[in-house]
Amino acid sequence: MLIKIYNDNPNPKAIDQAVDILKKGGVIIYPTDTVYGIGCDITNQKAIEKVCQIRGLKPDKANLSFICYDLTDISQYTKPFDTTVFRVLKKALPGPFTFIFNASGQVPKLLSSKKKTVGIRVPDNNIVREIVKQLGNPIVTTSIHDEDEIIEYSTDPELIYEKYQESVDLVIDGGYGDNVASTVVDVTNGEFEVIREGKGDLEQYL
Repeated sequence: MLIKIYNDNPNPKAIDQAVDILKKGGVIIYPTDTVYGIGCDITNQKAIEKVCQIRGLKPDKANLSFICYDLTDISQYTKPFDTTVFRVLKKALPGPFTFIFNASGQVPKLLSSKKKTVGIRVPDNNIVREIVKQLGNPIVTTSIHDEDEIIEYSTDPELIYEKYQESVDLVIDGGYGDNVASTVVDVTNGEFEVIREGKGDLEQYL
């Protein structure tokens, strides 16, 4: 199923439809403020395994991130971090960053892995944030990669739908996506270590 949702004014009925699919263990593809993502409800183990299968990842090794609605959600899934980190997050989010934290005890249980870290995203995109808000908990997310070596990320929702319609339950057309992924920042040591340069420029928030 392919549905169009506008980022400026997401249609509540369409958002409810996406949330309903997630609650039933479905997998969806959605826009973010960077590349299109593929994900599911973090509380549904079978759905997480399906996301990994679609992307060819091993669930216990996969670097999956969580999309949260805002900063209040983050503390459930991370070990406490200091106020310096919090201040930067407050300025940088919502935005095109994935922050890597030390995971709270909750995370390995959710992902059935022994991972001690977790990536957290709060994208500057109303569609996916509204879905997370209505769902009541974060969604697991990973970006959809293209097999084409030149084009790493598919940007056209209709082409994404053509490719994934048999694998996922819903593709949300939120307009053309970006082809630059988020900037990944490791804050596990209380410092800001950029481990992948992407769309976000962290310097302006430090």
